[in-house]
Order: sequence, then structure tokens, then C-alpha cells
Amino acid sequence: MAIQLKPVDVAVVGLGGAGGVAVLPLARAGLNVVALDAGGWLDPHRDFHTDEIHNNVRMLVTSVAKTRNEIPTFRTTPQERARPATSGRTMMNAIGGSTTHYDGNSWRFHPWDFQIRSLVSRRYGASAIPKGSTVEDWPLSYDELEPYYDLVEYAIGVSGQAGNLQGKIDPLGNIFEGPRRRAYPMPPLRDTDFTALITAGARKLGWNPHRSPAAINSQPYQGRPACAYHGYCDTGGCHISAKNSTAVTTIPEALKTGKLKVTDHAQVTRILSNASGKVTGVEYVRAGKQYFQPAKVVLLASYTYENTRLLLLSKSKAYPAGLSNNHGQVGRHYIAHWDGRETYGLFPSDLNIWYGANAQAVVVNNWADDNFDHTGLGFIGGASLTVGHEVHPIAAAAMPTFEQAPAWGSAWKAFVNRNAARWVGVYAQCTSLPYENTHLDLDPEMKDPLGDPVCRITSGAKENEPRARAYVAAKAEEWLRAAGAVAVTKVPLGAEGPNQSWHAIGGTRMGDDPAANVADKWGFSHEAPNLGILGGSVMGTLGARNPTLTIQALAWRTAEHLVRNWKSIA
Repeated sequence: MAIQLKPVDVAVVGLGGAGGVAVLPLARAGLNVVALDAGGWLDPHRDFHTDEIHNNVRMLVTSVAKTRNEIPTFRTTPQERARPATSGRTMMNAIGGSTTHYDGNSWRFHPWDFQIRSLVSRRYGASAIPKGSTVEDWPLSYDELEPYYDLVEYAIGVSGQAGNLQGKIDPLGNIFEGPRRRAYPMPPLRDTDFTALITAGARKLGWNPHRSPAAINSQPYQGRPACAYHGYCDTGGCHISAKNSTAVTTIPEALKTGKLKVTDHAQVTRILSNASGKVTGVEYVRAGKQYFQPAKVVLLASYTYENTRLLLLSKSKAYPAGLSNNHGQVGRHYIAHWDGRETYGLFPSDLNIWYGANAQAVVVNNWADDNFDHTGLGFIGGASLTVGHEVHPIAAAAMPTFEQAPAWGSAWKAFVNRNAARWVGVYAQCTSLPYENTHLDLDPEMKDPLGDPVCRITSGAKENEPRARAYVAAKAEEWLRAAGAVAVTKVPLGAEGPNQSWHAIGGTRMGDDPAANVADKWGFSHEAPNLGILGGSVMGTLGARNPTLTIQALAWRTAEHLVRNWKSIA
């Protein structure tokens, strides 16, 4: 029998990038909020290390018991038996969630991302939409989300250079971005000889390079120091709190109101609902005991895989196939980001990129979105191309040999000794779309320690994304050679794409049609009116850039909508 707790106004499941933002407008409005997370508070001085083995090899910051025990399974067809997915660094159970260990890249989506189906059909014809894609226009536009992008950039702190300030274009920024009302709260992270080299190479080609926006302080901000450029952002936490996790930004601000209670190490197992279809609260396990937290509204704010899994597990008389799944849409329209460093360049001298942050980068958007003519190319979308700092010795030793040495032995060692500091990759992030052959469900065989099924990923072959990747890989090679690379090599990705992804979205897509979507345009369930869904799972397309800032802007918007419409929702 679960221990019954005192009712609250809002129960938030997950206190990471999405839930960690949403609690601030809720608490400021005076609502009584309990936020539950399966992890706990991390101590920057105890838990964060400038240590590649600790962070990147053993992944001791990100690898906690619940995450390890819930790795999704993966298959490429419904006939195939799923196997454990192989990608790391995705979900993280901690206060602040994955914003603890992420690189800090903090992008807005392009206006095109919100209207892909209509804009592509208008420019190239409806037949240009990839076969089997379930893509539809978002139920909101960039302009509707822009105020929330702005709110989050200032609440957490983002460093960058505006490229479109109220319609005024600045060539030092991203000239392709949608208009923004204000400049970034801080200037970009500092330039180096390396960023200057890469920038010059892009400009030599007539492209428009700019600095990456980063949720990292380039100068002191809101009582926290500027980045020390020590070079361990990737998969690690920031021991001086210059990387702007929600654990050091919005969550502490919400706690100051006295309206937020954080319940850590609480593993939510079910969201309960009554006969009328309204949710009544959440069940969770903490220290071996089971609790029930009644709430007038539940906001589900965990990672894409866990959002989907928890809804499918939460069956009831009103929802026999899972909460908010009477139309069979939970798990549909899932997208894993097609990205990675598939193009590498070898340079004639050391690049000196051992230090700094991964988000201390140079980016080219000329070949992203619909910023170029796709007529006759056989694909839509494209990729942002990024070259950044932060390389570590062990990772550097795993370098490609550019067909100049074997992959092992004394000749390989000699090659690595000469060249480990002389190579860099171009990180290509492709526009990624939902498809009929790609979805999430519950694995019938693999269970977690509580006996519940883990999430299963099914991802079939695609044509659009591999073609886009091949196209931008050629552009990446041009860039590297223009910057001075003496050799270039490419590493392809299979046609089915990534399995488990740290940029995973969909599964509870938002849209106007309840028959094709789980949530409405505000992030609330079409079927369970007092259930809000936050995080990447509500997104319908995955742009050519990191989704975190868009996830956070949507979370703030959903929370604000709840405050404004409290009486009708609760």
C-alpha cells in the first residue's frame, strides 16, 4: 500500500532541462509545486572532475543506477529481436538532469523548422516530402515561441552573437536565424587562434561563419563566474558553476519563492488517473517505500524515452493502452538526431585545442534548413556544421589514420604520437524527420529492476537523412581544406540512423489533431486535460541544431499557460 502524501497543486516528474525551467514560472505564480527526480543533488566540488577517464570513459557523472538499468533496446524492423542500444550520455538522473553534463550549445530553431511540410510543398512540391515521413507543421510558429526563447536565454544565461536583431542583420552572427527581440545577455565565448583559423577558412569559401551560442558564462553572470576554459565540459559538470545547468539557475530561483519542494531519489513508476480521465497524481518509490503524491495537475518532464515509457506503463480503466494513448499515438513520430563528426581533417601543425569548451565553436549554417536551393538534390533540409574546442588525450589517440598508417602496432603508435594534436572533426547536425517505420514502445522481454519493461526503439531505413549527410560531408571537406587541412577522411552512418540518441524527440508529439498527436499546442494532453507534457517528446521535427533551448522555451510556455488557465485546467 502506497503512503498517501498531502495534495499539491502541481507534481513535476523530472527536474532536468525542461522541468527545471517550468518550476520557476509556476513557483513565482504562487502554486504549490513538488518536483520529483530519480537522482539527487550533485556537489560540484565532490562529483565533478577534470578527468577524462572519470567523465568520458567511465561516464561516472552521467552513469547512475536508474539510467544504466533502463537503457532502451533497439531494432531496425518489427520482425527483429531488439538488443540493448549502444549510445551513451543520454538520460541522466540528477537535479538539473542532462543540463549537468551537456556541452552547453544553446540554439534556437530556425523558423523553417516549424513549417517544414507547408514550406517544402510550396517551394518544391508535395512530392519533395520524404516517402513515409509523418512530418506535419508545428501547431505554433517561431514568432509565437520567440518570447520564450528570450526569457530562457536571460534566465539561465546564454553567450552569443545575434545575427538578426529585430530584422537588422549582423554578419558576425548567424545571418540565417529568425529575428530576436534582444541581443544575447553575454558576448560569445572567447576567440582563439584555432577559431580564427577555422573562421578564415569558411570566409575564404564565401560562407558565413559565426560563434556558437552557449549556456556558459563568457563573463560573470547572476553571481556565477565566467568560464575558466579548463576543457572538461563534455560529459562533465562544471565545478565553478559557469555552465548554466538548471541546477544552478532556474531551480534555485524557484526554491527561493518557498513554493517549490524537491523530492530527490524518487523513481516515479506510474501516473494515476480516475474514471473521468483526469490524472490524480503520481506513484513513486523512494528508499524502498512506495508513495502516492496527489496533485491537481501533473507535468511529465523526463527524457523522451522515459516520457513515452511512463505513459505506456500508466494503464487504467480510462486508458487501457496507456495514459493519453486512446488514439494510439504515444511512441509515434519519434526522431533520433542524425549527427556526428563524420568528416575529419589532418593539419600540418598542432591545433592547440586541448583546453576550452566544446561549445567554444565556429558554426556554418549556409547548408542548413532551406538556406540553399534543394532542387534536384533528392533531399530536404541540411545540417549546421560546427568545429569546436575540447579534445582529450585518450579520445585524440583514437584518431583516424587518414590512410597513412595501420590501425594498430608500432607504425600506428608513431603516427598518433606525431599527429594526435593535429586533427579535428566537423560536427554535422542534420534536419531529422519522423517516419512511419520509426517509433517507441515497451520491450516485451527486457525489464528494469522493478520488473517494468524498458523502452524499445524501432528505426527503419531512410533516404532523406543519409543523402543530406553525404551532401554536407562534401561541404565539410571543403571547409577543412580551405582552413589548411592536408588530408580529409569521412565516416558514414548506416541508413537506419542512430539508435539511442542524446538528441531524442517525439513520442508524445504536439499538434491540433488528437488522432495524430498526443499533446495540444500548449503541451497538454488531448485526452487527459490536466496532464502537461514537457521535454523533447512533444516536438515534431528536429532541426539542424541542438534541441535544448527549444525544449526549455516550450517548457516555460506550457507552465505560463497553466498559470493563466489554472481554473479551467486544474
